[in-house]
Amino acid sequence: MNKILVTGGAGYIGSHTVVELMNSWYEVVIVDNFSNSNPGSIDGIERIIGRRPVLVEADCSDYSQMHELFKKHSDIAGVIHFAALKAVGESVEKPLEYYRNNILSIINLLSLLREFGGKHFVFSSSCTVYGQPDVLPVTEQSPLKPAMSPYGNTKKVGEDIIRDTVLASANISAIALRYFNPIGAHPSSEIGELPLGKPDNLVPFITQTAAGIRPKLQIFGNDYNSPDGTAIRDYFHVVDLAKAHVLALDRLFKGSNKSNFEVFNVGAGQGVTVLEIVKAFEKVSGKKLNYEIVGRRAGDIEKVWADTSLAEKELGWKVKSSLEDALLTAWNWEKKVRGI
Repeated sequence: MNKILVTGGAGYIGSHTVVELMNSWYEVVIVDNFSNSNPGSIDGIERIIGRRPVLVEADCSDYSQMHELFKKHSDIAGVIHFAALKAVGESVEKPLEYYRNNILSIINLLSLLREFGGKHFVFSSSCTVYGQPDVLPVTEQSPLKPAMSPYGNTKKVGEDIIRDTVLASANISAIALRYFNPIGAHPSSEIGELPLGKPDNLVPFITQTAAGIRPKLQIFGNDYNSPDGTAIRDYFHVVDLAKAHVLALDRLFKGSNKSNFEVFNVGAGQGVTVLEIVKAFEKVSGKKLNYEIVGRRAGDIEKVWADTSLAEKELGWKVKSSLEDALLTAWNWEKKVRGI
């Protein structure tokens, strides 16, 4: 089995991807510092798969810690890199922390992959690299605009660092997956999105409000140019996203990539407003949400959704689950966590 290092593998997207990797008989080593994840997700992975991934508690931005990890696991053949600070609003307030953590992590991992003879790198990028697009949906050839937040800029700069590194390193190939808005939880309700403290993403805020953890959902802005005035995003099931990482890794191992650095959009390919998400959740859960409209949030863009035809053609990937399915799994996960 090929050994894959999954950074941030105890986190939301990371844990779902570990499940799909282990289902595909990759050997997985997780590295996580638990700054925004829960060690309990490792137990959830084991309950789903029946096997436990190797876990190393370390910080990807600490070179000495990561060097020790690579020395111990010198047969790592590839890296899927999730570990990053990821709150758009917080990044506006704490830019240096975001640049230090997110950029150093990428540099450390690529340096160590090169030193220890690893081959493949899959990067958790983001639709934030497109900024506010002039034309929708966005394709991989859409111009990359100046980021609206330091978080978004770390994804753009991260892609640049990876592109330049693989051009100079014949033994490393990389794929960046530009995510849109993953939501939901594993159908087993063994793993899901469990942010520490106040959620930054919409759906966990919705489920926590429905569960009575939060008194009220805040919707940031209703004066956008959209059907109901609220912002538009491209929401899709996290399990579908997890499967995209396995397909990307398979492509690199098979050598079917067309260049040493490729990028793919991964999303549902459909824009949905915040209020449409609220109504869809109310329908599948039977819960009425208490929400209020407040001012726009710094760093947010008005609307974005994906053209995913390249991922479908080259990776053989497309969304399988509906928006309602994704929201229902998120609610089932929340109920299980809260004992409802």
